[in-house]
Amino acid sequence: MTAKSAAAAARATVYGYPRQGQSRELKKAIEGYWKGRVDADALRVTATELRAANWRQLAEAGIHEVPTGDFSYYDHVLDTSVMVGAIPERHRAAVEADALDGYFAMARGTQDAAPLEMTKWFDTNYHYLVPELGPDTVFTAGSTKQVTELKESLALGLSARPVLVGPVTYLLLAKPAPGVAADFDPLTLLDRLLPVYAQVLTDLRTAGAEWVQLDEPALVQDRTPAELNAAARAYRDLGGLTERPKLLVASYFDRLGDALPVLAKAPVEGLALDFTEAAAANLDALAAVGGLPGRRLVAGVVNGRNIWVNDLEKSLATLGTLLGLADRVDVAASCSLLHVPLDTTAERDIEPQILRWLAFARQKTAEIVTLAKGLGGGTDTIAAELAANRADLASRAGSALTHDPAVRARTAAVTATDARRSQPYPERAAAQRAHLRLPLLPTTTIGSFPQTAELRTARADLRAGRIDSAGYEERIRAEIGEVISFQEKTGLDVLVHGEAERNDMVQYFAEQLTGYLATQHGWVQSYGTRYVRPPILAGDISRPEAMTVRWTTYAQSLTTKPVKGMLTGPVTMLAWSFVRDDQPLADTARQVALALRDEVNDLETAGTSVIQVDEPALRETLPLRACDHPEYLAWATEAFRLTTAGVRPDTQIHTHMCYAEFGDIVQAIDDLDADVISLEAARSHMQVARELAGHGYPREAGPGVYDIHSPRVPGVNEAAALLRKGLEAIPAERLWVNPDCGLKTRAWPETRASLENLVTAARTVRTELSAS
Repeated sequence: MTAKSAAAAARATVYGYPRQGQSRELKKAIEGYWKGRVDADALRVTATELRAANWRQLAEAGIHEVPTGDFSYYDHVLDTSVMVGAIPERHRAAVEADALDGYFAMARGTQDAAPLEMTKWFDTNYHYLVPELGPDTVFTAGSTKQVTELKESLALGLSARPVLVGPVTYLLLAKPAPGVAADFDPLTLLDRLLPVYAQVLTDLRTAGAEWVQLDEPALVQDRTPAELNAAARAYRDLGGLTERPKLLVASYFDRLGDALPVLAKAPVEGLALDFTEAAAANLDALAAVGGLPGRRLVAGVVNGRNIWVNDLEKSLATLGTLLGLADRVDVAASCSLLHVPLDTTAERDIEPQILRWLAFARQKTAEIVTLAKGLGGGTDTIAAELAANRADLASRAGSALTHDPAVRARTAAVTATDARRSQPYPERAAAQRAHLRLPLLPTTTIGSFPQTAELRTARADLRAGRIDSAGYEERIRAEIGEVISFQEKTGLDVLVHGEAERNDMVQYFAEQLTGYLATQHGWVQSYGTRYVRPPILAGDISRPEAMTVRWTTYAQSLTTKPVKGMLTGPVTMLAWSFVRDDQPLADTARQVALALRDEVNDLETAGTSVIQVDEPALRETLPLRACDHPEYLAWATEAFRLTTAGVRPDTQIHTHMCYAEFGDIVQAIDDLDADVISLEAARSHMQVARELAGHGYPREAGPGVYDIHSPRVPGVNEAAALLRKGLEAIPAERLWVNPDCGLKTRAWPETRASLENLVTAARTVRTELSAS
C-alpha cells in the first residue's frame, strides 16, 4: 500500500476507557454489593449498562473500533488470572462456591485468607493484583468474560477488538506463590501458558473477533536475552495458530527498544507503539527494522496519561512520518484512557479558557478522531480544529499562571547546602531519642484515620452552604479529639491527628498552593473502588500560608505524647497530579519542595517534634529504563531533602512508602536521609525489611504488620509473627511497629480491633526481647 492509500485508510481507536461511569456508578454498585445492599444480578446489570454506554460514546464520537475486555470489577490483571485459571489455593474453594465472591476475595481477602499482593502498574498510580505462580501451577482457559463482552459490543452493531494482557507481560508481572522458592521464575511457565492463550484466542475468533490486542508493556522495560527470546517464542507460537483472529501486539509507556525487532519479525498482523513518551526512539527503531510492510501500525500520538490538549500539528507531522512504514496507520492514544478522567465538560469551577487547555477521555477521543480525519483527508478537512488548537496552545503558553518570577528566582538560588541536614544521622538519632523518650519498638500509624460518612457529609454540607465554616471546624475538632483519645487509650506511642480535614493526601495541599488546579469530577481509578481526583499542576508553585499547622497544633494540645505533623512529599505531589509538560519535572519538583519546606519549618516552630513527609510514589515514578534512573533519582531525592533539611537535629523526620517494589531503590531510600521510614510489608511477608538489611540501611524503619487494603482484622499472633520476622532483618532499637498505610479507607470497627491487636503484639514482642 502506498503512503497515500495508508493515510486514506487511517482509522481511530483506543486501547481502553474509564470504567467507573459519569457518576462513579460502578464504584457505588460494587460497594453496595459488598455491603449487601445490591445483589449480584443488579451489579451485573450496572456493569453491562456502563460497558454499553462507553462503547456507544466512543462510536458516536467517531471511533471505528472499540475495545472490549478492558472493563473490570476490580483489576484487569486479576481478570487475566481468572481467565487462565491461576487461582491461589487459599481462594480456590471460594471461587468454586461463588465466582464473583471468590473474585473479590482474591482482591480484598477474607478473615481466613489473605488477598493477592497489590502493587503499581508500571510507573502509573494504578494498582494491579500480583499473580501468584509456582512450578505446580496448572493453567486452564476461562474466556467467558472476554467472549461475553465481545458479544455485547457486536450485538450493538459495533466493530470491536478484545484487549488482553499479553502472556509475556502476565508472567513478568507475577511472583512466586507463598511457599515457593523466592528464585522461582514465573517465565518458565510460558510453554504451559501459551496453549491457554491459544484457546482464548480461538474462543474469541469463534465469537466474532476479527482482531485481538495483546498488551505487552513489560517489553518497554530492560529485558534480558532470555526474556526477549521468550517473547519471540510466544508470538511465533500464537502467530502460527491456524484458527485465530488477527493479532495486534501493543506496547506503551516508553520506547520498545530491543523488543521492537523481535516483534517486527513475529508472525502477527500489527503493532501498537507509543509515540508520546518515546516518539523519536520508536520512530528511529521502526525505521531501522524497515517498518511494518504489509501490516498494521497503531500510532499512539495522543497522550493517554496526561490531560493537556494535544498539539495536533505536531501529532500530524509524526503520523505523516509513519506513512510508508506500514500498510495501514491508525490513530490512537498512547495507552488506555483508564488513566485520565472522563470529561472536562462536567467541570464548573475552572475558568472556561483554562478548561480549553485540558483534554480528558472524551476530549482525547475527539482528538484521535480529528487526527485520523486529518491524516486521511488532509489538513483542509480539519482546518477549524487546527486553528482552535493553535489558539488554545498559545493561550496556555502566554498565561501568567504558568510563570511566577519570584518562584523562579527562589528556585534558582537553591544551593547543595540547602538539601543537607546540619548533623549526620548518628548524632541526630541520639538527640531524638533523648528528646522523644520512646520505648523499644515504638508504635504509630501512617497518618489518616477512617473518613466516616459524617465527615464526608460535613464537607458536602460546607460546599453546599448548609453549614458555615465555624460549624464545619467544630466537627473537625470533635473528630480530632476522638482520634487522639482512641490512640491514647489503645497505647500507641506516636500519635497522629487523623487528617479529618483532608479530602485527599495530594488534593488537600494542591488546593492551598498557587499553580495548581482542582477538579470536581476528575475521578481516576487507583485500585478497585478507590478513585482519586488528581489535581492539575498548571503553573509555578508557592505556598501563600501555612496549611497544616493549626490542626496539628490543636491535636498536640490534647496529649502529652508526640503528634506527627503530616505532609505529602514533592515527588508524590507530582506523581499523583497531572504534571506540567512544558518544563522538566526536576524544576517542578524543586518548586514544590520549597513550598513544603516552608511548611516543615513552620510545624517545627509551632512545637512539632516528629514530622512525616510521605513519598509513596518515589518508586512508582522511577523511569522504566535503567539508563534513565540516575537522573531521576538524583533530583527526586534532592527534592525530599530540600523539603526536610531545614529542621533541628532533634526534630525527627519520617517518610512513608507503600505498594511498590522497593528493592530497586534501596540506595535512593538511603539517600533521602530520613530518620525513620515506614513501608508496606504485610502482603509481601516482610520482603522490604530483608531488602533494607541486605543494603545495610542504617536508620530506623517500620515495615507494616497490618494490611490496610483488606477488611480483615489481623490477629495478635499474626501481627507478632510479622514483627518477629522484621526483627530478623532490623535490630529492635531501630524497628517501629505500624500499619502498611493510612487508615482512611477502613471502617472504625476493624480499625479499632486491628490497632489494638497491633499494640498488643508490640508489647508481647517487647516482653520477649526483655526476657531474652
